Amino acid sequence: MDAISLKDAALVLIGAGLIMLIFYGVVVMKNLVVTVKHTNRILEDAQVVSKIAADRSRDVDKAVEDITVSVGSITSGIKGNQSTVAALTSIVNALASIKNILIKRK
Repeated sequence: MDAISLKDAALVLIGAGLIMLIFYGVVVMKNLVVTVKHTNRILEDAQVVSKIAADRSRDVDKAVEDITVSVGSITSGIKGNQSTVAALTSIVNALASIKNILIKRK
């Protein structure tokens, strides 16, 4: 009867270790594929959200630009037509006075 030598026992252990290592590598690769697919979906969603945010940012920028132009033109109109503003103010004050007189008569 031949006894198993130390060398044969070491080769069996190394072979079993290699089989376990290959099995572990297959499981890791399977999990890695699932993770990569999930990451790709997340990146696609992030790309969509980034595009929407960029579009909204451009819309807001355009609106702010339009408002700035409008306020600038109103300001220049007020500066150039101070007499018109004063006349309008006088009319508003007169109407307020008439309203107060009518309210006091009731």
